[in-house]
Amino acid sequence: MSARPLYPFSAIVGQERMKQALLLNVVLPSIGGVLIRGEKGTAKSTAVRALAALLPDIEVVEGCRFHCDPDDPSRHCQECLERASSGPLPRAHVPTRVVELPVGATEDRVVGSLDLERAIREGLKSFEPGVLARANRAILYVDEVNLLDDHVVDALLDAAAMGVNTVEREGVSMSHPSRFVLVGTMNPEEGELRPQLLDRFGLCVEVEGIIDPAARMEIIRRLEAYEADPEGFAHRHKADDAAQADRLTQAKRIISEVTISDEMLLDVARLSIALEVDGHRADLVMMRAAKAMAALDGRTEVQRSDLRRAAELALPHRMRRKPFEDVGVDGEAIERVLGQEQ
Repeated sequence: MSARPLYPFSAIVGQERMKQALLLNVVLPSIGGVLIRGEKGTAKSTAVRALAALLPDIEVVEGCRFHCDPDDPSRHCQECLERASSGPLPRAHVPTRVVELPVGATEDRVVGSLDLERAIREGLKSFEPGVLARANRAILYVDEVNLLDDHVVDALLDAAAMGVNTVEREGVSMSHPSRFVLVGTMNPEEGELRPQLLDRFGLCVEVEGIIDPAARMEIIRRLEAYEADPEGFAHRHKADDAAQADRLTQAKRIISEVTISDEMLLDVARLSIALEVDGHRADLVMMRAAKAMAALDGRTEVQRSDLRRAAELALPHRMRRKPFEDVGVDGEAIERVLGQEQ
């Protein structure tokens, strides 16, 4: 019996900023992931799973616990490095995965665990992989990230930033590649993340229920059609999803060729200064997101419109706020800095 088709990415009504932020991170994972804030029932998990279905299979080292890329020795785990010394590594193809972090996961469940007794007794490193191992070269989806212990969130964000997960216990350490697209969701009514953790998410999107009656009717129609005939519904949107997949493939192919002028970089700096953003991470994220915007549009040069859209995603959670003030960025403030479209 074949698996039920996922709800198509192209069939999701509205939530354009959320979908845009997800696509940007796929094109350029160094953006640093996206935090999606808002109420339940707004297609967050549906969009993440549908996004993975747009991506092609990845080539891995057959039998590798970390799904290492056979063509990238610089990011091989220790096991693959040792196997490669004996000859060519066997290859296999696997679908791009969505790895979900269970609510209430412990640090050992996330980073993995070392068998210290065996290490001391036999001198061998026995490592039980965690979620970060399975997430390598995948999409890591963390629902209700604000309810996790801070040290667990720290471990997630460290791995996302470094591309490596390191476990250390009593002088014994183990490292493995852990490069993934990080997607976190949260309901602000259940508590906020510390500002230091908020800042480490590349982009931030606020989502809410759609209030346009016609759009809500269309959501109901599509959900009913999907429930009644998942295969037929998926087939009707197959061409649109294929076009989106081709757009992503093209963007990933040209992203290394995308340039940004010194004038645009000056605009990036002026935006961060004018909006009183702390640190320099916002500048880097804005630049990378703007490049990914251009690549998604099939261009190799950043335009001011790319920078404007990137700022709306990269700055809201980094701006100084008063207690109980909503996360957000003033579009007029961005316009004052960037001026009219040139």
